[in-house]
Amino acid sequence: MLRLHKGRSDHGIGSFPSERIGWRTVLAYPALGERLLGERERWPLWLPVFVGAGIALYFGLPFEPPPWAGPLVFACLVGCAAAGRRRPAVLAVAVALALAAAGLSVASWRTHRVAAPVLERLSGAVAVEGTVSQVELMAEGGQRVTLDRVAVTVEGAAPTRVRLRFRPRMPPVAVGARIRVRAVLIPPAPPSIPGGFDFPRRAWFMGLGATGMALEPAEVLAEGGPGSWRLVLNQVRQAVAERIRAVLPGPEGGVATAIMTGETVGVPADVLANYRDTGLAHILVIAGLHMGMVAGLVFFVVRGGLALVPAVALRRPIKKWAASVALLVIGSYDLLAGLPLPATRAFIMAAVVLLAVLIDRGALTMRLWALAATVIMLAEPEQIAGPSFQMSFAAVGALVATYEVAGPKLRELRRAWRGRLGRAGLHLGRMALTTMAAGTATTVYGLYHFNRIAIFQVAANLLAVPVVGVAVMPFAVAALVLMPFGLEALALVPLGWGIAVINWIAAWVAGWPSAQVVAPVLPTWGLIVFSLGGLWLVLWRGGWRYWGLPVMAAGLLSMAFGRPPDLVVDGRGQAFGVRTADGALLISRGGRVLRDTWGRRAGPAAPGRWPKMGRSDDGSLSCDFEICLYRTGERVVALVKDEDAIDAACAGPEVVISAVPIRQTCQGARTVVDRFDLWRRGAHALWLEPNGRVRVETVAAWQGDRPWSLHPKPRHPRPPRPEEPRPQKPEDEAADDDD
Repeated sequence: MLRLHKGRSDHGIGSFPSERIGWRTVLAYPALGERLLGERERWPLWLPVFVGAGIALYFGLPFEPPPWAGPLVFACLVGCAAAGRRRPAVLAVAVALALAAAGLSVASWRTHRVAAPVLERLSGAVAVEGTVSQVELMAEGGQRVTLDRVAVTVEGAAPTRVRLRFRPRMPPVAVGARIRVRAVLIPPAPPSIPGGFDFPRRAWFMGLGATGMALEPAEVLAEGGPGSWRLVLNQVRQAVAERIRAVLPGPEGGVATAIMTGETVGVPADVLANYRDTGLAHILVIAGLHMGMVAGLVFFVVRGGLALVPAVALRRPIKKWAASVALLVIGSYDLLAGLPLPATRAFIMAAVVLLAVLIDRGALTMRLWALAATVIMLAEPEQIAGPSFQMSFAAVGALVATYEVAGPKLRELRRAWRGRLGRAGLHLGRMALTTMAAGTATTVYGLYHFNRIAIFQVAANLLAVPVVGVAVMPFAVAALVLMPFGLEALALVPLGWGIAVINWIAAWVAGWPSAQVVAPVLPTWGLIVFSLGGLWLVLWRGGWRYWGLPVMAAGLLSMAFGRPPDLVVDGRGQAFGVRTADGALLISRGGRVLRDTWGRRAGPAAPGRWPKMGRSDDGSLSCDFEICLYRTGERVVALVKDEDAIDAACAGPEVVISAVPIRQTCQGARTVVDRFDLWRRGAHALWLEPNGRVRVETVAAWQGDRPWSLHPKPRHPRPPRPEEPRPQKPEDEAADDDD
């Protein structure tokens, strides 16, 4: 028990005035107080957690808070902290809430700061003029071009930044050029299912007002000249990518471009799928693996080269010189990659380690983790909602915590196993431990975002990562060094051989039985619970850190409470999905992206074909040219494709989903979703509950009323709606009728 005597602790922790400790609280919970005081050096690690909680709260709100709300709450909480500074419990709660309010304020400020016009509707063929700010080489050929300072005439708001696809037959354009091109522009596409990838939110923070397709070759109005530092970097990236693809035109070139410049759009779809299915996708993303290998390679090459000159090695601080060069190289690498989140996080952590070498200080790795997380969240708070941030920091946090526990034992084994065979076994063991720790931490976040689990990722990484370290990254660095002299082929050719080996490993492991499993949907609240348990596990050091394990397990068990929807319809009423007798989702039509998204979020996708006429294989769906009837138990759902079938659909089925407007009241239907509903609220997911009710979720309700949300605007005055309300409209939908 923690005893206090004359304002001092006899626990050996130090001297604390009793009134500052809050002795009544400590005596009420002596074990908890002792543990907290014993780990007071870990308290700063929770700073990014509370800041991140405020940011997550902001993005989870169903409405946009006033810009002044966060700063006002923050100021009030700071005042509370100052007033309660002599009461530790009050001070701790006020500081934690103030940090959360600061995170919410930063996220709100960032949202308003990046605001830019967004295209309201499909433009048709229009003349688009703009400055090429970024060019990416597509795997299937052609370019993906981002235009800034756009001038275009469209109905409604005119976007100032757009991204266009140029077909392979079109002449390439260069970064910095001012061009004019006829193109079709479309607004950022909303999710195809509630809970799917929210591209409009991502586009909002990119300042992207529209995407589209170029219809003809671009007219160059002015060649590229001096511009901003970002424009110069993008010009360098384009030149590097073109030089790589000139030597390595196949899949190896796409992977090499991803590793060296961060552009992944050049990786063929089948190769990318193999990497994802085997847990090797991190190789395509410039992150800690790449930064660590580059920093280590440059450091040891420079230090080893200087050590060969005795006059320099004995009189100069060659270790610090090597650290300085390594710092310069990884900083340039991060800039060449375009400052993506994983690379920037890895650069911050590696930079602090190298700076510690320069000033003869030790690097506190978990504090580096907290520092990097805080810096990135304050600079780009929107990243917290994306898989890149979550998986990157989960992997690093798990690795640091794992080696905090396993480090002493590994050092003992290293002293005991001095032979080559023992060292090799220890090295393989460390690789397996690293892969298991990072893979376990990232699997849950990958499951939440992608609903996939790579079963054999440990085996794939044990085979592929050594190849990356020996035959890929050294030649990648050498190729970048040789490019100014036009000799990059000397390094790119062997680099292609190494990448070909990794591609073969990915394809081989992906072909193993059940290498990739589609998992059930993990609810958002389950991910939050899992994350809180994981943070408790990695941020504390004592035995109580393992209290986080049952919390993490509870988060994972949330998958058992989820049930995929019985019916899905996209926002245009062109694609339907129905649950078959074996639990799969039968999809009427749609492209690869829609089918993949529905298969993961509401699937798995059924192998059979949607019947144009007749019945499905399980007999639950029967169709003709105008209508489909879906039967499950005694319940009937009508899927209307033509206006002539509206009367028949409204006569008997309990649920009516129509791809065309329904301008009269459906007397027999309890739930009606027509073209107007789909236009206003986007894709719908419906659950036929056992109690006879129908639960409806929409993209609009899931997104909330946010700046990037679905806000359709009519081209013409809206057709008159019937005065009589539809019977038994779901409550969550009825409130939005007049949006």
